[in-house]
Amino acid sequence: MPAERSEHVLIIKLGALGDFVQALSPLAAIRNHHSNAHITLLTTTPYKALAEVSGYVDEVWIDKRPKWTQPVNWLSLRQQLKKGGFSRVYDLQTSDRSSSYFHLFWPGPFPKWSGIARGCSHPHTNPGRDHMHTITRQAEQLSMAGIPEVPVADLHWINGDIEKFGLSKPFALLVPGGAVHRPEKRWSTMHYRELAGELSDNGVTPVFLGAADEYTLISEIASGRESWVNLAGKTNLLDIGALARFARFAIGNDTGPMHLVSAVGCRSVVLYSHASDPALCAQKGADVEIIRVEQLASLSVERVAQAVGL
Repeated sequence: MPAERSEHVLIIKLGALGDFVQALSPLAAIRNHHSNAHITLLTTTPYKALAEVSGYVDEVWIDKRPKWTQPVNWLSLRQQLKKGGFSRVYDLQTSDRSSSYFHLFWPGPFPKWSGIARGCSHPHTNPGRDHMHTITRQAEQLSMAGIPEVPVADLHWINGDIEKFGLSKPFALLVPGGAVHRPEKRWSTMHYRELAGELSDNGVTPVFLGAADEYTLISEIASGRESWVNLAGKTNLLDIGALARFARFAIGNDTGPMHLVSAVGCRSVVLYSHASDPALCAQKGADVEIIRVEQLASLSVERVAQAVGL
């Protein structure tokens, strides 16, 4: 799939946050390979700003994710894709949904398509692809599509203004949340409170990150400790990247923000239980330690504190 001047390229990457962060190097590789192309990214709203700042794409489309019972919305998406004039599509989502978008080009012409859609021109044919780490899988997929190298992307552009938070330095990031329906992936709030106390005793300000709906959870952890900072719901993705650049280290569950924190180079300790396999989805970065135990309830504060030299 050699690059051509003035071509139109589509990349599909919908989420979630960890998956999107791990697709940044593939996005950069596609940008380098198609240096003269107009590249459009089809994604979801949470990642629009990050994609626009990256410089890897020229345009961002938001996928409204039509339901199967909404034929009018599917027709609208089909028209949008057809009008895009895409000669190449890199489906980095490789889900049933994103693969179905290939068939919206029927009866043709079909763009050259890298993914797993039946009948596509450049399929990722490795039968063991579901047992590969996300980063390795995507690199192999792009190799099969003619992009042989996917180097680690330079994420210097992930930055924001952290002065607005008025933090006392040194500080460390704690990420105690995660998917509500996956409680087995969360270290207990009691353990995080004890760990934050260890940080304070060592002169390090605990700064908690989380989504808006985790504000109450974190408030309970930080109850009665005015020097601890609860930023749940107060940061965007660029803010998180900037905080990670200046943090002494970060400790958190296997959840999206820890992918972003580790990717920008922050020293990171990520806590895993039996519920997820780091061989498939571990956070990557310059200094990442994975601690995995069968049940997170059995993981001591002492062990986690030792991992960051406390």
